[in-house]
Amino acid sequence: MDNHRVYRMKVSSVYPMYIQKAERKGRTKEEVDTIIKWLTGYSEQELQSQMDKEADFETFFAEAPQINPNAPKITGVICGVRIEEIEDPLMQKVRWLDKLVDELAKGKAMEKVLRDR
Repeated sequence: MDNHRVYRMKVSSVYPMYIQKAERKGRTKEEVDTIIKWLTGYSEQELQSQMDKEADFETFFAEAPQINPNAPKITGVICGVRIEEIEDPLMQKVRWLDKLVDELAKGKAMEKVLRDR
């Protein structure tokens, strides 16, 4: 899948999949929201507004109030690619979000998922 196609995907269409993935493993929608808000700086209302207007990933991250300064601590492999080696800043942000949801679904403690140490 080329990057431009990913960037044009609506966050509101991927969001339910993030929630389903987390819930299948006993986690909650609220935890998914916490992860998204931690990464992007969106408030609950701002996040809902992005969903309501069906923002694509490019717009979603461009309008994010503040990417968390600890986001570069998100490392590892997603889709066979090391996150810290992704050169495209937007693709790296998308993959950071994917990785955080994966970690949540794998049962990691929220403090570790959010790099609060």
